[in-house]
Amino acid sequence: MLERFASSVSGRRSKLVVLGLWVVLLAALAPLAGRFEQAQRNEPTTFLPGSAESVAVLEAADAFPSGDAPPAVVVVRSADGLDDAERAAVAGARDDVAAAGIEGAGEPSPPVFSEDGTAALVVVPIAAEGDEEVLVAAVEELRELVAARAPDGVETAVTGPAGFAADATKVFEGINTTLLLATATLVLVLLVLIYRSPIFWLIPLVSVLCAEFVVRGLGYLMADAGVVINGQTGGILLVLVFGAGTDYALLLTARYREELRRVEDRHEAMRIALVRGAPAILASSGTVVAALLCLSLADVRSISGLGPVGAMGVAVAALAMLTLLPALLLVGGRGAFWPFVPRYGDDDRTGEGLWKRLGAWIERRPRPVWIVTALALAALSLGALTLDDDLTTTTIFRGTVESVEGQRLLEESFPAGAGAPASVLVRDPSRVGDARDAAVSSVDVASVGLPETGEPGARFDVVLSTDPYGEEAYAAIARLRADLRAAVGDGVLVGGPTAEEADLRAATERDTRLLIPLVLLVVFAILVLLLRALVAPVVLMATVVLSYFAALGGALLLFEAFADFPGEDPSYPLLAFIFLVALGVDYNIFLMARVREEAHVRPTREAMLKGLAVTGSVITSAGIVLAGTFSVLAVLPLVALTQIGITVAFGVLLDTLVVRSVLVPALTFELGERTWWPSWLARRRRRPGPAPREIRAES
Repeated sequence: MLERFASSVSGRRSKLVVLGLWVVLLAALAPLAGRFEQAQRNEPTTFLPGSAESVAVLEAADAFPSGDAPPAVVVVRSADGLDDAERAAVAGARDDVAAAGIEGAGEPSPPVFSEDGTAALVVVPIAAEGDEEVLVAAVEELRELVAARAPDGVETAVTGPAGFAADATKVFEGINTTLLLATATLVLVLLVLIYRSPIFWLIPLVSVLCAEFVVRGLGYLMADAGVVINGQTGGILLVLVFGAGTDYALLLTARYREELRRVEDRHEAMRIALVRGAPAILASSGTVVAALLCLSLADVRSISGLGPVGAMGVAVAALAMLTLLPALLLVGGRGAFWPFVPRYGDDDRTGEGLWKRLGAWIERRPRPVWIVTALALAALSLGALTLDDDLTTTTIFRGTVESVEGQRLLEESFPAGAGAPASVLVRDPSRVGDARDAAVSSVDVASVGLPETGEPGARFDVVLSTDPYGEEAYAAIARLRADLRAAVGDGVLVGGPTAEEADLRAATERDTRLLIPLVLLVVFAILVLLLRALVAPVVLMATVVLSYFAALGGALLLFEAFADFPGEDPSYPLLAFIFLVALGVDYNIFLMARVREEAHVRPTREAMLKGLAVTGSVITSAGIVLAGTFSVLAVLPLVALTQIGITVAFGVLLDTLVVRSVLVPALTFELGERTWWPSWLARRRRRPGPAPREIRAES
């Protein structure tokens, strides 16, 4: 089957058919690809699991007279106190907002002045009904109006749930364009340096760009079908397609160049390169796809959405590199490699140089090498103990954001939770008095609002005394829920921004406990199928897990030393694990698939020497490209994406330069033929086994 596929892709006429099919596909998806950003949803409430208590409160809100309109909180403050003229200006600004007719903005509340007289609050409900453009426009217009009306020397800001949602949405505006330009430029530079050709870089880059275009179109269709895609998913998807696609391109191109020196006809050389190189690419992409699909089981919808979308992106990238790239390479001919054109009969020096010498050095002392390397990685893993998931809504942004500044102003004069009160829903309206009494007596509550009755029951607001976007407030929500249930029973629910964040964190913890062992099991099963052994997969999984903890520890130490981030996002360990394990095992697959191929005709130690020598350069190049593409995430103004980008980049380099180049070879030299137990390769006791089935027309 693989040979038929290779022949259909690399034929003299069929390569043109492949190109034609890709042109048709690109044309069909063109109207959708440009709408990918429009399909992304960045408001925090869309990421919550449907079973969360705060979601039930949110869904019930529309049935109340005041509806579900996230409040924008206007804060006006003067450190010296608001005088009569400034108080009048606040009242005038409130009237201007009411008369402005801002789309989506409801009736503003009367000004509420702080007890110390230094600040005032005006709450403006924003009924955007899920339309992010309306929400952002309303908040921006509100900010401009308030700033223009403010007296000199008075600080103003618009914060609250609507302010934070608008700022989060604005962060992702143009994110894909920024990432695309930065990533494409970086990949271009790296390809020029790797191939040292002023021409050849264009072929793999065009292939990756076409894959990215198709992914955007399919991504829009998936979002339209109900898959939750946000700006973070879109950014990760782009670098994943570029990184994985370029990796697969480098692997196939290296095998193709190898065959061009052995086979005179370039079409036959490509057929052989596909037959020999495609299994490793399919196994590698299959591992990443399977690992990402595991995310579909997550409760957190932003994580579960990343699963199928990311899997689709990697699958399309692999498909492009196994079909479009070979066709373009064949059309370009040998001359595309100019000035280093691989000619038939040239000496193949692929297995010479640094990697051959490194393999020989490790082969002479495998045990000390793997012990020292493993201990060094274990020591680096200790940095993971500094993990602190204290990254919250007010600390996720890099740089100054008005909603964060507004929350700071508010806390200086009002109870910290005044800008984002919790919402208590009581199913039985007759028990609302008991619920309010229990809330008033809670140590975490600063004030309790008046009840409102609607079809779902009764509800009232609760202002927490602590920062509503901080760890203390998340713990306070759990205590408040316990106090209310003790007084009223199970017919009371607590929602609101703080409860939503607390529920999101709890769901993330559950997802982490479920998905990490599941991904390990899936990846292990794929390695067993690929290598048809048990010992080698166990060894490879152990090295990948060790590499993950070392990468996590090393990255966290880098953050402490150079970045001073306020903490890590709760999903940081899970996302880092998914990418580092799925992508990290890629390089082990690339290496061990070649070693197993060589082990059919030579002892395992010699097979490892050969495999390391011939794959060292291309795998290192692939690792550098993948690390570079993920590092591009650091240009974005969000702490979580910066941390994921740096961690994955650091981990990929660690995997490429240490685990795959040193640790895995040393362990394989130590185990010898036992590496392949229980397959027949382990039973041959260093005697060469039967040669693999010859590939037709191989020279």
